[in-house]
Amino acid sequence: MHIMIIPTMGCPANCSYCWSSETTSLVMSKETMDDTVEWLKNFKKEPVTFTFHGGEPLLAGYDFYEYALNKIATELDFLYPAFAIQTNLWLMDDHLAELFKNYEVPIGSSLDGPKELNDIQRGVGYYEKTIKGYEIAKKHGLRVSFISTFTNYSIKRKEEIFNFFKDNGFNLKIHPALPSIKSHKSDNFTLEPEDYGELLLYLLDQYLDLADRIELKNIDHLCKGAFVRKGLVCTYVDCMGSTFAVGPDGSIYPCYRFVDMPDYVIGHVSDKPTYDELMDSKAEKLLLEYKDFVDEDCKNCKHIDYCRGGCPYNALTISNHEVNCVDPHCKAYKMIYDEIDEALNQKLNIAFDELNDVVEKDFNFTLNVGFENQENNTGKKFTVMDIAMK
Repeated sequence: MHIMIIPTMGCPANCSYCWSSETTSLVMSKETMDDTVEWLKNFKKEPVTFTFHGGEPLLAGYDFYEYALNKIATELDFLYPAFAIQTNLWLMDDHLAELFKNYEVPIGSSLDGPKELNDIQRGVGYYEKTIKGYEIAKKHGLRVSFISTFTNYSIKRKEEIFNFFKDNGFNLKIHPALPSIKSHKSDNFTLEPEDYGELLLYLLDQYLDLADRIELKNIDHLCKGAFVRKGLVCTYVDCMGSTFAVGPDGSIYPCYRFVDMPDYVIGHVSDKPTYDELMDSKAEKLLLEYKDFVDEDCKNCKHIDYCRGGCPYNALTISNHEVNCVDPHCKAYKMIYDEIDEALNQKLNIAFDELNDVVEKDFNFTLNVGFENQENNTGKKFTVMDIAMK
């Protein structure tokens, strides 16, 4: 289970395409944190990952995290809690870094590429403040990974951006600029599905040569998911019922992307709602309706088991909160999954050919594995199977 804790929706940055930086947002109190822990004590008995998100979660301050991490770790120890945080790192200091190290909290941050690109997309000064926080985190031995948001502007500089992350030894996850239900602020930056698909194909091609020099989380997840025939991150699974977000005031939502949207409140931690009560809410029923829609609309797609129609929030964004389409990046997902599937089939074909040689020699019959006879001559240092097995 994944519980996302949103201490505040406030943020000191003003990124051009961001929809989650409300300057007047309150900050979660310790009392709300207490209610959250009490709610979870009798909610579901399964391991939980707690991700602190925002807004900018470090605005909650050191005292909040010292209290929250200790309370979760000691009172919810039977849930085997793991932690993570997504932050721009501006407010990172030695005390916070040491606290996060003690609780083994990996850091996710955001950086779009070289300084001048961040100046354009995230604002002048963003780059310097984030790098300063990154250096503090690294000094304390924290693992830091970056998300780079690709827009219809930055996509033209994809080679430069990729080389920036590779040359600096930064782990990378990419995110396409998307429309938002909350505002139209990001509309002018939205990345078209075909451009996103071409970006994923480009990164896969680079990764097959450079997987020993950089970690590309998107490509890792896509390859592994296609190999095991099951999505591994929330975009490609039926997330409804396995992810919940707690807003600054204790309201519960299906995901952090719905925080501060009254129509998507499914409960409140102070009421200690049961799992069934949350799933009986209007918002969760809407998401379950999306699941049923995907089952029917995508039933003939060969990628349905490990794509699941993409993110329901993305779909609801372009459909005025109605369930009548899948994630608008469906085309991009098909482009990259087609490429990955073809490469996996080539590798499996070779493996079965080798197995056939052994069977024919020792048992005098031939296996019928049903793969096309394809050669594996990519000229790449790594294969998709190598990525899937990382």
